[in-house]
Amino acid sequence: MMTIRPLSPEDAPAVAAMRQAASAHKGETLGPEARPMFDAMFAATPAAADVRVEAATVGGIAGFWLRVTKARPGACILYLHGGGYVLGSAKALTHFAGQIAVRVGADAFVPDYRLAPEHAFPAAIDDAVAAYRGLVAEGAERIVVVGDSAGGGLTLALLSILAADKTKDMVQPVGAAAMSPWTDLALAGDSFETRTEADPIFTRGVLQAFADMYLQGQDATNPKASPLYAPLNGLPPIRIDVGDNEVLLADSIRYTERARAAGVEITLTVWEGMPHVFQSSLGQFLAAEQSLNAVGAFLSNRLDTLADNAIPSTPFIGA
Repeated sequence: MMTIRPLSPEDAPAVAAMRQAASAHKGETLGPEARPMFDAMFAATPAAADVRVEAATVGGIAGFWLRVTKARPGACILYLHGGGYVLGSAKALTHFAGQIAVRVGADAFVPDYRLAPEHAFPAAIDDAVAAYRGLVAEGAERIVVVGDSAGGGLTLALLSILAADKTKDMVQPVGAAAMSPWTDLALAGDSFETRTEADPIFTRGVLQAFADMYLQGQDATNPKASPLYAPLNGLPPIRIDVGDNEVLLADSIRYTERARAAGVEITLTVWEGMPHVFQSSLGQFLAAEQSLNAVGAFLSNRLDTLADNAIPSTPFIGA
């Protein structure tokens, strides 16, 4: 199912102001030198109330636990941050991921997966898999995976990798949510043409530079890099939210079409007028709050549905 959410009158002035402010920097190539700027942008997301941040290592991957009050026992979130595989950090995303954690009512772990160009593909997805397996090893019984942008791509790639794991004791994710996921590092989507003017931030050149730094000559259609090309059968329910004004729009549409054809329960919501990962602009866009609330409700429902059918056990608190 695909839902179109129109741009609200309340958001129209804020979107116009954002477009004007971003116009001077559109198309600028971003490398490791942009990490402080990128982290500052996400760190500006308002912090959710009553979230405790704890440094931790899960599955050998350093990161942060976001602890919420009255967290669901046995349940947790794995949050994978975006940044084109070159930018972003677990610390900078604690506010944003914390907003999701409180809406879901579950603790979240944000891993600091390795970044390019220092660490080429498949370093990021290998670390995501290691963090997930670490949560299972620590006793998590119900896990949902969430990610934005490149982290959304990691989320969807992780689902296919886990679905192929037939190990008896492997705990499969019960659901996943991706915001503006980058599903095709080959950049084959038609929205690179149809949304080239509408996107206030990205161009094909910017994303090609990210892909080149991450892949370093490896195949862009490798399913572990581009989940659009992965086997999609056997995946858990998925929710995707994407802005209509972004060159990666087709990445979400094509993935949704392929997943639905494979029998996956998947919902796509397209937000008119919204840019890439607009949810991070909480407090600026009404749509950001609406989208995060919907993501939280979807993931809560997934955790509750599975909990209703689960055998009671000791609470999972994570190490």
